[in-house]
Amino acid sequence: MESSEGPTDVVHPEVRAHINSLVSALGGFSADDDGRYVLGDSALEVLRDVKKWIRFYDEKTNRMDVARCLAEANIVEGDLLHILALWPENATDNKFKTRAALACFEIMVPLTWPLERDLEQMTINHHRHLPVLQLAQVGYKRAIINFDAAQILHTAVRVALPSMALSRNERSTRDDGIIKLVLLFLRNIAMISPPPGVKYDGDESQISRSAMIDAFSYQDILLTILTIASNMGEDFNHEGVILMEIIFHLVKRVDVSKLFMDDKQLSKAKSNELTSMMNKEAAMHRPYNRKAPSRHNRWGTMIWVERGDGKVSTVTGQDALLDAATRQHKMDNSKTYRPPRRPRKEEMEPKDLGPPVSLNTRARSQLKGFVEEFLDSGFNPLFQHVRKQLDDQKDYIFEYHSRQFFYLVAWFLEAERVRKKTRKSSQSNDAGDVGAYNLVAGVLNQQTFITLNRSIGDSLESKRWPELCAAMRCFTQILLTVQEMSESGNEEDEEIAENILSRIFYEEETHDRIANIARNYKDQGFDYLDACTELTHTYLRVLEAYSKQNVDMQVRSRRRVRTKKKAAKAAGQEDENPADDVDDSENDAANAERTSRERKFDFSRFTARFTPQGVVDTFVTFTRYYQDLNESQLKRAHRYFYRIAFKQQMSVMLFRVDIIQLFYSMIKGQEPLDKSSSMYKEWEELVKQILKKCIRKVEERPQLIIEMLFSKINATAHYLEYGYEKQTISTSQSKPAAELEFRHVVDRDQQVAIAVGVLLDKNLAHHVKWAKDQLSNAINERRAWEAAEKAIPSVEGPEKEGEEQPSETVPSKEAPTISIRPDDDARRTAMFKNSHLRLLMKLVGIERLVPSVDETPESAWVIPSHVTADQLQDSLDLINKAEFDPPTFEDGALAADQLRRKTAPRKKAVFDDDDRLEDDDEELFPAGGPTTRKVADEFLDKPKKTRRRRRRQSNSEPPDEELLNEKARARKEREKAKARRFKSDLYFHASDDESDDGERWAEFYANEEALRQRQKAVVAGLSKTKQGSSPKPAEKRKAQALLSDDSDNDLDLLLSRESSASPPNVAGDGDDSDASGTDNTPLSSSPHAGSASSVKRRRLSKEPTPAAAQEKPSTVDEDMEDADDDDDIPASKPTQRRPRARAGFLVDSSDEE
Repeated sequence: MESSEGPTDVVHPEVRAHINSLVSALGGFSADDDGRYVLGDSALEVLRDVKKWIRFYDEKTNRMDVARCLAEANIVEGDLLHILALWPENATDNKFKTRAALACFEIMVPLTWPLERDLEQMTINHHRHLPVLQLAQVGYKRAIINFDAAQILHTAVRVALPSMALSRNERSTRDDGIIKLVLLFLRNIAMISPPPGVKYDGDESQISRSAMIDAFSYQDILLTILTIASNMGEDFNHEGVILMEIIFHLVKRVDVSKLFMDDKQLSKAKSNELTSMMNKEAAMHRPYNRKAPSRHNRWGTMIWVERGDGKVSTVTGQDALLDAATRQHKMDNSKTYRPPRRPRKEEMEPKDLGPPVSLNTRARSQLKGFVEEFLDSGFNPLFQHVRKQLDDQKDYIFEYHSRQFFYLVAWFLEAERVRKKTRKSSQSNDAGDVGAYNLVAGVLNQQTFITLNRSIGDSLESKRWPELCAAMRCFTQILLTVQEMSESGNEEDEEIAENILSRIFYEEETHDRIANIARNYKDQGFDYLDACTELTHTYLRVLEAYSKQNVDMQVRSRRRVRTKKKAAKAAGQEDENPADDVDDSENDAANAERTSRERKFDFSRFTARFTPQGVVDTFVTFTRYYQDLNESQLKRAHRYFYRIAFKQQMSVMLFRVDIIQLFYSMIKGQEPLDKSSSMYKEWEELVKQILKKCIRKVEERPQLIIEMLFSKINATAHYLEYGYEKQTISTSQSKPAAELEFRHVVDRDQQVAIAVGVLLDKNLAHHVKWAKDQLSNAINERRAWEAAEKAIPSVEGPEKEGEEQPSETVPSKEAPTISIRPDDDARRTAMFKNSHLRLLMKLVGIERLVPSVDETPESAWVIPSHVTADQLQDSLDLINKAEFDPPTFEDGALAADQLRRKTAPRKKAVFDDDDRLEDDDEELFPAGGPTTRKVADEFLDKPKKTRRRRRRQSNSEPPDEELLNEKARARKEREKAKARRFKSDLYFHASDDESDDGERWAEFYANEEALRQRQKAVVAGLSKTKQGSSPKPAEKRKAQALLSDDSDNDLDLLLSRESSASPPNVAGDGDDSDASGTDNTPLSSSPHAGSASSVKRRRLSKEPTPAAAQEKPSTVDEDMEDADDDDDIPASKPTQRRPRARAGFLVDSSDEE
């Protein structure tokens, strides 16, 4: 009977059968050839079939069945490595074996490809195969780097050498693919490591980092990496990212300080580490041994401990008899804490770094030589090229590449600094040596800073913490490197360091970002916490030293031109002023425009950004790991707390129960700091001084006892530290409430009723009552004054009986203004901010003494002199009537619906650039004068048209400073030219044309003089003709016909008026015109042209004057009869300058035909 619990195959039997048949057909060990491996007859085709199975079955269907079958068939160690061993060094020209070797690597690359656990995309096959395949990959790595029959890694390079020997332009797509394939194989081998949490059965020393570095060095892989890196950008292009990954997996988690030590220094460092660990262990056991039970008191003990509420608790153990602190500690430890169940958080620690690496002497020397040669020849070309690829966001760039880039930059910068320090200690640095900082200059340029800042901002915004951690470490190492450059003593290096620091510290955005990173730490893991605190400590230290050397340091801040309204407003003001929430459309440009301005840097003001509770909590969380921190990390935390407590004088930020308890535990607790540590004395003194300040502060301000239970905001901390609240001065001037207007034209009584109704609807009847009281007081005061004025003449009458009585035209004495005073501060604020109360005050006759632009909450309101007591009484009656009988509207509309905000005039945005433009020409006149706009009732309810602004494309480059200045200058000139045209049209007089520029106006004066001479000749001939004939008043009709014609020659109209006003005196008028013709100024430019035109229109009207009607009753008829009498009048030739001016001719109107 077959067992029901037999093994179940996780792979389809047919798939396994096909794979096993292919592996068996690939070849085997022959007994005839002394156990050597012999290829099958169709080995090359079998290799291609295996590759197709991996490609079209596993990859296309997202399964791992073929990889599992190949791992169980031991194809790598049993077949592929032996096939590669059949290709000796002297058989490089053998094409068959070359193709077979290439086919082997085409199979091994997907088999060794990194396996990732993506829980969202994993299937049941992944969960079945992943553990097996991970261990199989570790076996592949062990077999490849420890294979004795051949150098597999060196063979891989031999496969790619023919393609690498070609120049970049001569390579085909296949050649690039071969180079990429070999580099990916090397990347996979360097990347494979035992899976976490799984015990590897074999010898771990065979797959350790030391073994891998030894294999890479022995098989010339390190030399290949150096060759490709030094020629990056010239002979190689796309291979830079893969090469960076190989180097990353070679050097990650390697201690740089130990890498450059000699054997003696390394042994001393290891002995110190061992001593430190033993001391920590002894310190852990010391508190226990002090109170440990002896062999005489091992009997069980149970005691009752009485608590403060009258209850008792049971505590076991004889150590509970020692003291109260021990009993309380045992009670606390016996409590069971059951936290609420929350979803499991993702592990924040970097997954691709792994644990710290310990290298043996051989591997350490090999890696040290590689690092030094790489810094000398390949660092700048490789990382400059990779940085460009990261900026271009190529298709083969992934998210983890930027993280690896920043990690490697930080690692090699630290390695360069340690190398320089080692050289200085061993021997004096040769001045003729290559400038050491030139070797890493490729990552100290402005392009790298831009990439770094963009990466920090993007990762911080998208919460990609591992990438942000790597970027912070890179930024820290850049700062430390530049600081060493500034202290190197080399003048050129110091000047370069000065320029680099000025560029870094010039942007205020960088300062804000560092403070935000330190303040917003939550639970991103210890590695992130370490990088965050290290960056903060280094940044503050370097910036402090730089600001002391550069007293006039400037930073560029980016702010909006007009600050936004404060988010938090008083609730009462919001309820009373709904009109204030309307969009401020007149400042669209100011809201959208951002400006850059420079200001002097204040280091003390900047360090205040690191005093909030969030930054303190970050360093407190970091200090809680004090048992595991090294000397530099303890020093970092110590310096921060010292800066807060003593330099910033904000020690109250540390006065919290958990912080005080942490400090006490570090010195006097159960597990204190190691007293042999160099930082113990400094921490002990710091804690002592902080506790002293805390005790003194509690004595000064007993309320600190309560505040020690909570975190503190800046205002509370300032009060606790100094005893008074921080005094702030508001730089923004508050604006009065918006003016309201009525949607429809209504009578005054209805307007008052609407204003009162709105206040009543908003439960603001106290404002109405106050307004009534003010009106009543004003009525009484005004009536008393009027009565006094009437009584004065009756008293003075008998004394001045003989004097002449004043006439009625003498103006009477004006009444004094009446001041309106608020009864409290709330009323004063309402008078300034409540738009409905202001509308009611305006309707009843209360006015402001200052214009609305200069109005403040303290501005005075008065009742002017021209408002009489009767008018005030009418207003009071209207308020009483509206209060007793509020108005009602159709469709249930409210009184507030009858009002709307008065449209404000559109303002021009104020930019900083306008301040630098010269504005010497002042506008001394209005552009067009005052204009009143009549508002009709029919279109008041129409919605306003929304102005749609075109949005600038996000990918377009912002205009530079020069272009903005040019646009502003052109806009200014256009405005000035427009203003000049307004001035010429509105305020032009005859005397304004008295110019001395004779050459400019010579031609104009000559043409005008010739025209006048011709016109006078025509007028003279016309007068003679009229004197010889009978006078006919029909000239009026002809002049009117001329007026009806659209002539723009005012002089012709004046001549026609003179020839038609009084026919008997034409000659006299002509003499007058001769006299006036001597003037060089055209008549149309006379200031009396308007009056002349009005007289002309009166005289040329269709209706005859009464006198003319009595003398000539048939003027109109004769006018029609004699319409063609002037055809015989001789005329002068018209000029081309004025084609419509026809001298003395009276042109017939087309309407009369």
